[in-house]
Amino acid sequence: MPDQDLALSPPHVLVVEDEGLIRMMVVDMLEEAGFVVTEAHHADAAWAILQRRQEDIRVLFTDIDMPGSMNGFVLAERVADAWPHIGLVITSGGRKLADREVPDHGHFLGKPYRPKDLVLAIREAI
Repeated sequence: MPDQDLALSPPHVLVVEDEGLIRMMVVDMLEEAGFVVTEAHHADAAWAILQRRQEDIRVLFTDIDMPGSMNGFVLAERVADAWPHIGLVITSGGRKLADREVPDHGHFLGKPYRPKDLVLAIREAI
């Protein structure tokens, strides 16, 4: 059930994850929590979305390791430089980062994560 405070103007989250099943589960979790979600299967696709819709996106949630010309960390750095109003949450199952290592005071969420931890990280990034 969506939160009451998100019902008026739900924040928009861009989810970037190359593993289709994980991406689908994340999208479902965030939509159930009341967020509007756009998804991308790699950082290059996310960058194209951001260039068209950066005003709409409030949070970027990205995996680090994925195919393409850039990984999720590079994507997060570019987003922090170009659009500092977009909050950042980076995730990985193979790497561990401290929040201070995430660009623009973002957050790191290690895999596997629980739905409530995902939602909390997104809310903190807003």
